[in-house]
Amino acid sequence: QVQLVESGGGLVQIGGSLRLSCTASGITFSNYVMGWYRQAPGKQRELVAHITSGGTKTYADSVKGRFAISRDNAKNTVYLQTNSLEVEDTAVYYCNAKHPSMRAWDYWGQGTQVTVSS
Repeated sequence: QVQLVESGGGLVQIGGSLRLSCTASGITFSNYVMGWYRQAPGKQRELVAHITSGGTKTYADSVKGRFAISRDNAKNTVYLQTNSLEVEDTAVYYCNAKHPSMRAWDYWGQGTQVTVSS
C-alpha cells in the first residue's frame, strides 16, 4: 500500500518561512519523480516544484527564488522549503510521486494547509 504523508504546514505571516515534508512508503522512492502541488480555494491544482530521481529541479515561475525542493532518498522524504511567503501562497499543498515510465503509478498525499496572513 502506497502512502505519502505530508507535514509542516501551518499559519505564518507574510515574509515568513515553512518547511514542508513528505515521507513515502510502499514505493521504491528513489525511482520516482517527486513533486509538490498546491490548490487554493476556487482554483485548479498547480505544480509548485518537482525533482527527478537524478536531482533535476523544476519550479513554477511564481515561486522561483523563494522555494527550494530537495529529496533524501535514504529517508524516503521530499522537502519543500518555502521562504518569503506571500498571501498568494495560501493553499493546500500536496505531495505527488510519479513514476517516469509507468503512468498508472501516480500517487498523492492528503495535503497540508499553508496559510499566509497579513
